Amino acid sequence: MKPLNALLAVLIAALVLVGCDNTKEPKQVSLATLAESAASFDNSQVITRGIVRRFEAPLHYWIEDEGLNRVEIFPQERVALFLGDTVLVEGHFRFSETDGRRLTLTKIIRE
Repeated sequence: MKPLNALLAVLIAALVLVGCDNTKEPKQVSLATLAESAASFDNSQVITRGIVRRFEAPLHYWIEDEGLNRVEIFPQERVALFLGDTVLVEGHFRFSETDGRRLTLTKIIRE
């Protein structure tokens, strides 16, 4: 392979790799906005805040704001330690008509 062709091949490979980087910075969004526009945030990384609450049967945890806007939080064992606390959470947000608004944690910080 000629040096120019080798350089061109390396440049093309580098451009392909850069184009494949689909990591995105999380979007900071309020619980009210997530409740109003859940579908537009589906399958994205978000940061939001609220008070951790739980329901016993079936056991599940969520965060909520003053307007009672809610997002269920997973995994339960990570969020259970913060029951009653105001937290800042970061994670993968999903929305569906059947399962509602859900966030799988990557970070949780007590405020």
